[in-house]
Amino acid sequence: MNQMAPLCSASPRPLEAPGQPRRRVTRPPRTVAVAASGAEARVSLVLALASQALGASQRRAAEAAKYAFPSRRFEPRTLEEALMSVPDLETVPFRILKREADYEIREVESYFIAETTMPGRSGFDFNGSSQSFNVLASYLFGKNTTSEQMEMTTPVFTRKGEPSSETMDMTTPVITKKVSDSAGENKWKMSFVMPMKYGSNLPRPKDPSVTIKEVPSKIVAVAAFSGLVTDDDISQRESKLRESLKKDTEFRVKDDSVVEVAQYNPPFTLPFTRRNEIALEVERNDIAVLA
Repeated sequence: MNQMAPLCSASPRPLEAPGQPRRRVTRPPRTVAVAASGAEARVSLVLALASQALGASQRRAAEAAKYAFPSRRFEPRTLEEALMSVPDLETVPFRILKREADYEIREVESYFIAETTMPGRSGFDFNGSSQSFNVLASYLFGKNTTSEQMEMTTPVFTRKGEPSSETMDMTTPVITKKVSDSAGENKWKMSFVMPMKYGSNLPRPKDPSVTIKEVPSKIVAVAAFSGLVTDDDISQRESKLRESLKKDTEFRVKDDSVVEVAQYNPPFTLPFTRRNEIALEVERNDIAVLA
Protein backbone atom coordinates (compact mmCIF):
# COMPACT_ATOMS: atom_id res chain seq x y z
CA MET A 1 0.00 0.00 0.00
CA ASN A 2 1.39 3.35 -1.03
CA GLN A 3 2.37 5.66 1.89
CA MET A 4 1.23 9.25 1.81
CA ALA A 5 3.91 11.92 1.39
CA PRO A 6 4.60 13.93 4.58
CA LEU A 7 2.92 17.27 4.86
CA CYS A 8 5.14 20.35 4.42
CA SER A 9 5.83 22.12 7.73
CA ALA A 10 5.76 25.55 6.11
CA SER A 11 2.61 27.59 6.56
CA PRO A 12 0.39 27.61 3.48
CA ARG A 13 0.61 30.73 1.35
CA PRO A 14 -2.62 32.78 1.60
CA LEU A 15 -4.88 32.70 -1.44
CA GLU A 16 -4.80 35.78 -3.61
CA ALA A 17 -7.75 37.09 -5.53
CA PRO A 18 -7.48 36.67 -9.28
CA GLY A 19 -6.08 39.72 -11.05
CA GLN A 20 -4.36 41.21 -7.94
CA PRO A 21 -0.57 41.67 -8.03
CA ARG A 22 1.44 39.56 -5.64
CA ARG A 23 2.52 41.50 -2.49
CA ARG A 24 6.24 41.79 -1.87
CA VAL A 25 7.43 41.28 1.67
CA THR A 26 9.81 44.08 2.70
CA ARG A 27 12.55 43.07 5.16
CA PRO A 28 14.32 45.69 7.32
CA PRO A 29 17.90 46.40 6.23
CA ARG A 30 20.72 44.89 8.25
CA THR A 31 22.37 47.20 10.82
CA VAL A 32 25.80 48.17 9.67
CA ALA A 33 28.50 47.52 12.26
CA VAL A 34 30.09 50.93 11.64
CA ALA A 35 26.81 52.71 12.43
CA ALA A 36 26.52 50.74 15.66
CA SER A 37 30.03 51.63 16.75
CA GLY A 38 29.36 55.31 15.96
CA ALA A 39 26.25 55.29 18.12
CA GLU A 40 28.18 53.65 20.95
CA ALA A 41 30.87 56.31 20.68
CA ARG A 42 28.25 59.07 20.96
CA VAL A 43 26.70 57.40 23.99
CA SER A 44 30.14 57.06 25.61
CA LEU A 45 30.85 60.75 24.95
CA VAL A 46 27.53 61.80 26.49
CA LEU A 47 28.22 59.64 29.57
CA ALA A 48 31.73 61.08 29.90
CA LEU A 49 30.44 64.66 29.68
CA ALA A 50 27.72 63.85 32.21
CA SER A 51 30.34 62.39 34.55
CA GLN A 52 32.50 65.53 34.23
CA ALA A 53 29.49 67.76 34.88
CA LEU A 54 28.58 65.70 37.94
CA GLY A 55 32.15 65.91 39.23
CA ALA A 56 32.19 69.69 38.75
CA SER A 57 28.82 70.01 40.51
CA GLN A 58 30.09 67.92 43.42
CA ARG A 59 33.20 70.10 43.71
CA ARG A 60 31.08 73.26 43.68
CA ALA A 61 28.77 71.74 46.28
CA ALA A 62 31.75 70.85 48.46
CA GLU A 63 33.09 74.41 48.19
CA ALA A 64 29.66 75.84 48.98
CA ALA A 65 29.40 73.56 52.00
CA LYS A 66 32.53 75.17 53.45
CA TYR A 67 30.55 78.42 53.67
CA ALA A 68 27.11 76.95 54.41
CA PHE A 69 28.42 74.76 57.26
CA PRO A 70 31.18 76.84 58.89
CA SER A 71 33.45 75.55 61.61
CA ARG A 72 34.28 76.87 65.06
CA ARG A 73 38.02 76.33 65.14
CA PHE A 74 38.65 79.03 67.77
CA GLU A 75 38.13 78.35 71.46
CA PRO A 76 35.61 80.96 72.69
CA ARG A 77 36.24 83.05 75.79
CA THR A 78 32.90 84.88 75.80
CA LEU A 79 29.31 84.38 74.62
CA GLU A 80 30.05 86.74 71.71
CA GLU A 81 32.92 84.52 70.56
CA ALA A 82 30.83 81.38 71.07
CA LEU A 83 28.37 82.65 68.45
CA MET A 84 31.11 83.38 65.91
CA SER A 85 31.81 80.96 63.07
CA VAL A 86 34.30 80.88 60.21
CA PRO A 87 34.26 79.08 56.83
CA ASP A 88 36.01 75.72 56.76
CA LEU A 89 38.89 77.08 54.66
CA GLU A 90 42.67 77.09 54.99
CA THR A 91 43.93 79.82 57.28
CA VAL A 92 47.15 81.21 58.76
CA PRO A 93 48.83 78.67 61.09
CA PHE A 94 49.60 79.88 64.61
CA ARG A 95 49.94 78.73 68.21
CA ILE A 96 48.62 80.50 71.28
CA LEU A 97 51.25 81.67 73.76
CA LYS A 98 48.95 83.39 76.24
CA ARG A 99 45.27 84.14 76.78
CA GLU A 100 43.81 87.09 78.65
CA ALA A 101 40.21 88.17 79.20
CA ASP A 102 40.05 90.47 76.18
CA TYR A 103 42.96 89.35 73.95
CA GLU A 104 45.38 86.53 73.25
CA ILE A 105 49.04 86.37 72.20
CA ARG A 106 49.78 84.27 69.12
CA GLU A 107 52.97 83.13 67.45
CA VAL A 108 52.15 83.19 63.74
CA GLU A 109 54.08 81.21 61.13
CA SER A 110 55.32 82.93 57.98
CA TYR A 111 52.91 83.08 55.05
CA PHE A 112 52.47 84.69 51.64
CA ILE A 113 49.85 87.26 50.68
CA ALA A 114 48.53 88.89 47.52
CA GLU A 115 47.97 92.57 48.24
CA THR A 116 46.41 95.64 46.61
CA THR A 117 45.93 99.29 47.62
CA MET A 118 42.30 100.22 48.22
CA PRO A 119 40.71 103.31 46.65
CA GLY A 120 39.57 106.16 48.89
CA ARG A 121 40.42 106.86 52.51
CA SER A 122 38.22 104.24 54.15
CA GLY A 123 39.20 100.63 54.50
CA PHE A 124 35.68 99.36 55.02
CA ASP A 125 33.24 101.20 52.75
CA PHE A 126 31.28 98.89 50.46
CA ASN A 127 32.53 100.20 47.09
CA GLY A 128 36.22 100.28 47.98
CA SER A 129 36.14 96.91 49.71
CA SER A 130 34.24 95.26 46.84
CA GLN A 131 36.59 96.67 44.21
CA SER A 132 39.73 95.53 46.04
CA PHE A 133 38.24 92.15 46.88
CA ASN A 134 37.39 91.54 43.21
CA VAL A 135 40.91 92.51 42.10
CA LEU A 136 42.46 89.98 44.49
CA ALA A 137 39.86 87.32 43.73
CA SER A 138 40.62 87.67 40.00
CA TYR A 139 44.27 86.89 40.70
CA LEU A 140 43.32 83.95 42.92
CA PHE A 141 40.96 82.47 40.35
CA GLY A 142 43.19 82.60 37.28
CA LYS A 143 44.29 86.14 36.35
CA ASN A 144 47.95 85.24 36.72
CA THR A 145 50.87 84.22 34.53
CA THR A 146 50.03 80.51 34.62
CA SER A 147 46.20 80.86 34.65
CA GLU A 148 46.34 78.87 37.90
CA GLN A 149 43.08 78.67 39.85
CA MET A 150 43.79 78.63 43.58
CA GLU A 151 41.54 77.83 46.52
CA MET A 152 40.09 80.54 48.68
CA THR A 153 41.55 80.90 52.17
CA THR A 154 40.64 82.84 55.32
CA PRO A 155 40.76 85.46 56.71
CA VAL A 156 41.02 88.55 54.50
CA PHE A 157 43.36 91.14 56.04
CA THR A 158 43.15 94.94 56.05
CA ARG A 159 46.04 96.89 57.53
CA LYS A 160 47.16 100.46 58.13
CA GLY A 161 50.13 102.60 59.12
CA GLU A 162 52.99 101.44 56.88
CA PRO A 163 55.00 103.53 54.35
CA SER A 164 53.78 103.00 50.79
CA SER A 165 57.35 102.92 49.42
CA GLU A 166 57.83 99.40 50.77
CA THR A 167 58.46 96.85 48.02
CA MET A 168 56.23 93.75 47.99
CA ASP A 169 56.81 90.12 47.01
CA MET A 170 53.94 87.57 46.69
CA THR A 171 43.58 80.94 52.19
CA THR A 172 41.18 83.02 54.99
CA PRO A 173 41.50 86.01 56.43
CA VAL A 174 41.04 89.08 54.29
CA ILE A 175 43.57 91.48 55.81
CA THR A 176 43.20 95.26 55.72
CA LYS A 177 45.70 97.83 56.95
CA LYS A 178 46.25 101.56 56.65
CA VAL A 179 49.31 103.05 54.93
CA SER A 180 50.66 106.52 54.18
CA ASP A 181 51.33 107.47 50.56
CA SER A 182 54.02 109.85 49.26
CA ALA A 183 51.71 112.83 49.86
CA GLY A 184 51.18 111.84 53.48
CA GLU A 185 47.58 110.75 52.95
CA ASN A 186 46.30 107.60 54.58
CA LYS A 187 45.52 104.63 52.35
CA TRP A 188 44.35 101.12 53.12
CA LYS A 189 45.73 97.85 51.81
CA MET A 190 43.75 94.63 51.46
CA SER A 191 45.40 91.23 51.17
CA PHE A 192 44.49 87.57 50.69
CA VAL A 193 46.45 84.83 52.40
CA MET A 194 47.83 82.43 49.79
CA PRO A 195 47.47 78.63 50.04
CA MET A 196 50.44 77.18 51.91
CA LYS A 197 51.13 74.47 49.31
CA TYR A 198 52.57 77.03 46.86
CA GLY A 199 55.17 78.49 49.21
CA SER A 200 57.27 80.96 47.21
CA ASN A 201 56.29 79.33 43.89
CA LEU A 202 53.19 81.45 43.40
CA PRO A 203 52.21 82.53 39.88
CA ARG A 204 52.85 86.19 39.18
CA PRO A 205 49.79 88.47 38.95
CA LYS A 206 48.90 89.98 35.57
CA ASP A 207 47.31 93.01 37.24
CA PRO A 208 50.10 95.46 38.22
CA SER A 209 48.02 96.67 41.17
CA VAL A 210 48.43 93.25 42.82
CA THR A 211 51.72 92.56 44.58
CA ILE A 212 53.07 89.45 46.29
CA LYS A 213 54.69 89.52 49.72
CA GLU A 214 56.06 87.03 52.22
CA VAL A 215 55.04 87.92 55.77
CA PRO A 216 57.71 86.67 58.22
CA SER A 217 56.80 84.82 61.39
CA LYS A 218 55.81 87.17 64.21
CA ILE A 219 54.11 87.46 67.58
CA VAL A 220 50.82 89.35 67.67
CA ALA A 221 48.19 90.37 70.19
CA VAL A 222 44.71 89.60 68.84
CA ALA A 223 41.26 90.73 69.96
CA ALA A 224 38.19 89.15 68.34
CA PHE A 225 34.82 90.81 67.78
CA SER A 226 31.65 90.26 65.78
CA GLY A 227 29.44 92.55 63.69
CA LEU A 228 30.15 94.87 60.78
CA VAL A 229 33.52 96.63 60.57
CA THR A 230 33.87 100.42 60.37
CA ASP A 231 36.83 102.80 60.58
CA ASP A 232 35.62 104.35 63.86
CA ASP A 233 35.05 100.93 65.41
CA ILE A 234 38.57 99.82 64.50
CA SER A 235 40.07 103.01 65.92
CA GLN A 236 38.29 102.47 69.25
CA ARG A 237 39.21 98.78 69.44
CA GLU A 238 42.85 99.52 68.61
CA SER A 239 43.04 102.06 71.44
CA LYS A 240 41.46 99.58 73.85
CA LEU A 241 43.90 96.81 72.86
CA ARG A 242 46.91 99.12 73.26
CA GLU A 243 45.69 100.12 76.73
CA SER A 244 45.27 96.47 77.73
CA LEU A 245 48.77 95.61 76.52
CA LYS A 246 50.28 98.39 78.64
CA LYS A 247 49.36 96.24 81.65
CA ASP A 248 50.94 93.10 80.19
CA THR A 249 54.20 92.25 81.96
CA GLU A 250 55.37 89.74 79.33
CA PHE A 251 54.68 91.46 76.01
CA ARG A 252 54.60 95.01 74.70
CA VAL A 253 53.55 96.61 71.40
CA LYS A 254 56.43 97.07 68.96
CA ASP A 255 57.24 100.69 68.13
CA ASP A 256 56.50 100.25 64.41
CA SER A 257 53.39 98.11 64.92
CA VAL A 258 50.32 98.98 62.84
CA VAL A 259 46.85 97.57 63.33
CA GLU A 260 45.68 94.77 61.04
CA VAL A 261 42.04 93.79 60.65
CA ALA A 262 41.20 90.19 59.76
CA GLN A 263 37.75 89.29 58.39
CA TYR A 264 36.83 85.61 58.09
CA ASN A 265 33.31 85.54 56.68
CA PRO A 266 31.58 86.08 53.33
CA PRO A 267 29.24 89.12 53.00
CA PHE A 268 26.01 87.11 53.45
CA THR A 269 26.99 86.06 57.01
CA LEU A 270 24.76 87.41 59.79
CA PRO A 271 26.60 90.19 61.67
CA PHE A 272 26.42 88.52 65.11
CA THR A 273 28.00 85.29 63.76
CA ARG A 274 30.88 87.00 61.96
CA ARG A 275 34.41 86.67 63.26
CA ASN A 276 36.64 89.72 62.96
CA GLU A 277 39.99 90.30 64.62
CA ILE A 278 42.33 93.21 65.18
CA ALA A 279 46.01 92.47 65.68
CA LEU A 280 49.08 94.40 66.80
CA GLU A 281 52.60 93.03 66.51
CA VAL A 282 54.25 92.66 69.91
CA GLU A 283 57.59 91.65 71.37
CA ARG A 284 58.69 90.29 74.70
CA ASN A 285 59.38 92.83 77.42
CA ASP A 286 63.05 93.29 78.32
CA ILE A 287 62.15 92.78 81.98
CA ALA A 288 60.39 89.52 81.18
CA VAL A 289 63.35 88.35 79.06
CA LEU A 290 65.86 89.11 81.84
CA ALA A 291 63.67 87.32 84.37
